[in-house]
Amino acid sequence: MKKQPSLSPPTPPPARVASDEAREIGQQPEQLPMFAELYRRAEAQISEAQGHPGSPLAAEALEVDAQRLVHELQVHQIELQMQNAELREAHDHLEASLAQFSDLYDFAPVGYFTLTPDGIIRQLNLKAAHLTGLERARLVGQSFGQLLAPGLRPLFRTLLKAAFEGPEQRSTELVMQGSGRPTLTLSIKAQGSANGKECRIVAMDVSERKQVEDQVRLSELRYRRLFEAAHDGVLLLDPVTRKITDANPFMTQLLDFPKAELVGKELFEIGLLKDEAASQEMFRELKRKKEIRYEDLPLESRKGQHREVEVVANVYEEGDQSVIQCNIRDITARKEAEAGLRRNQALFVALIDQAPYGVYVLSADLRLLQVNRHATPAFAKVRPLVGRHFSEVVRILWPRRVADQLMALFRHTLKTGEAYQSPNFTERRRDTGREEIYDWQIQRVTMPAGEYAAVIYFRDITERRQAEETRRRLAVVAASNKKLEREILRRKAVEQSLRQSEEHQRLLLEQARQMQAELRTLSHQTLQVQEDERKRISRELHDDITQTLVNINVQLESLSQAAEISAKELRDKITRTRRVVEKSVSIVHQFAQELRPPALDHLGLSSALQSFMKEFMSRTGIRVQFTMFTGVEKLNSASRTVLYRVIHSALTNVAQHAKASQVSVVLQKRRGIVGLQVEDDGTAFDATRVLLRKGTRQRLGLIGMRERVEMVGGSFDIQSTPGKGTTIRAKIPFTTGS
Repeated sequence: MKKQPSLSPPTPPPARVASDEAREIGQQPEQLPMFAELYRRAEAQISEAQGHPGSPLAAEALEVDAQRLVHELQVHQIELQMQNAELREAHDHLEASLAQFSDLYDFAPVGYFTLTPDGIIRQLNLKAAHLTGLERARLVGQSFGQLLAPGLRPLFRTLLKAAFEGPEQRSTELVMQGSGRPTLTLSIKAQGSANGKECRIVAMDVSERKQVEDQVRLSELRYRRLFEAAHDGVLLLDPVTRKITDANPFMTQLLDFPKAELVGKELFEIGLLKDEAASQEMFRELKRKKEIRYEDLPLESRKGQHREVEVVANVYEEGDQSVIQCNIRDITARKEAEAGLRRNQALFVALIDQAPYGVYVLSADLRLLQVNRHATPAFAKVRPLVGRHFSEVVRILWPRRVADQLMALFRHTLKTGEAYQSPNFTERRRDTGREEIYDWQIQRVTMPAGEYAAVIYFRDITERRQAEETRRRLAVVAASNKKLEREILRRKAVEQSLRQSEEHQRLLLEQARQMQAELRTLSHQTLQVQEDERKRISRELHDDITQTLVNINVQLESLSQAAEISAKELRDKITRTRRVVEKSVSIVHQFAQELRPPALDHLGLSSALQSFMKEFMSRTGIRVQFTMFTGVEKLNSASRTVLYRVIHSALTNVAQHAKASQVSVVLQKRRGIVGLQVEDDGTAFDATRVLLRKGTRQRLGLIGMRERVEMVGGSFDIQSTPGKGTTIRAKIPFTTGS
């Protein structure tokens, strides 16, 4: 029986067909994903059509090869139909996009120009034509530069040239003018095309914005004039960042900081507040109250000058932002006396004096407040010491490089409160030439009056480190040379003995220094006790004995009047008695004047010295020329007493020993120091020999003057030259107070 052919030809797998087609067109199968998908879709349609026995395709499929050829042709036909449909769809989409782009281009809110390299307008939108005030058809083919003000055309040509030189966008502002229309200010952005044949320009009318900017600029100019002419410091701050955004000239003068260095800092960074925590607390309180006032705040200028200021801070709105304005007024003069009293409260701290190592204290303005006995030898060659700015002291002790580093550490600790410790500080000193090693640290403390101070603890570990280095070297020698072990042991024993001897000598030297310091302290105390005793005796003589004698004189006067008529002899006797009493009163008054003149306490140093010199010239015949600076009465009582006693002793020595005819006494003030100079034209003497001589009254007088001056932290010097007389000079700190 003859086999009938199948009506459904075998369909090759899609992957195989796709591979065959790919080979026919010379491409890999994976390069034709779109065609493979089209093939599968076409094959699916043919399979659906072949599923109906009565279809034309089924009737024509008689032979296997013919069926396969027809099948492939049908697939290609369907593929072409689907590709044609997709192309029509893409064309319609492009047509719609082009129409949409044209609308966006023509009705854009900014002007678009397309220019040739020589500035000729090729194309523009409706907004661009509206900006020029001309019809779009008339503008095409014209030069864009002709629409601008003549003075700006070179600027436009430069901009156009730059736009064609690179892909970067160029921008500027130009003025467009024409007859019959207002002048416009345009913001221009230009960018060349990739092919270098066209330049696209975006133009935006910013005329109204420029007018507003001019008005704002005028208003800001007026505000700036008030801001810069103010006689109080003014700071503007950002409430969010707490940083300074602006400062007026008075504030820069107050802080001695350029404005550029103030902007961007917080208040505590310019010394207006103690630290960052205080700054944050101020801003929190200001946020709650909208206004805050500080009666007095410390402020330190760039050069370290300390000021007291009054601060008023307000929050106000500037547009849609908040701004903080701080008005700062300098009240340093009003607070100087109070600050002096507060600093004096921390001068006598027992803990520092009793510390077993060297300790010294620096004030907030880096002045030396106190030095304990263990630290005194380190500053032996620095005079004066207490009250001096520490930058001067460290430059005497150490090289400038080291001194600057130390001052930076002190300022950092005082400003931030961060402690510093150096376990191995090694440098060569300038004053002694010795290389010394110290273990030291810095701590910030709060003084009883509320201000900050820096406390520095240090120990001289030079000898200990030298001993350690010696032991290390000896150990290396012992490890490398066993043959010399016995000699090394002998040398160690000798070295140990020498070290003990050296330590013993050092202890003896330290004891001698301590005894010398104790002797000087005892001498100071003796002088103080003598002064207090003189003051007490003077008060008693003046207040008690003098009043009693005056009372006796009054009684005798009364008795004299009563007995005048009947007893002449009695009256004469009473008269003589009254003279004796008057003489006694004068002697007592003179005695009190010698011990301690009342004028020194009641009328001041100036009146006391003038009274004494008047009596001195009357008594000795020696002419005294006296010069004194104003403000001497601001000195504290101890300093005034020292100056009076030194002048009194110096003039007494002149009267007793100098055989002079004229004396010059000068009191002057320079840079916080009171200088005294007493110069005579009398007989000279060997000052060194007299000071070393024992048991002379003149020696005691000179030593007493020197001890009095050194008791208040001053210095004393005597120069005596044959033929030129003797000059006594003394310098003491200008210390105010009671």
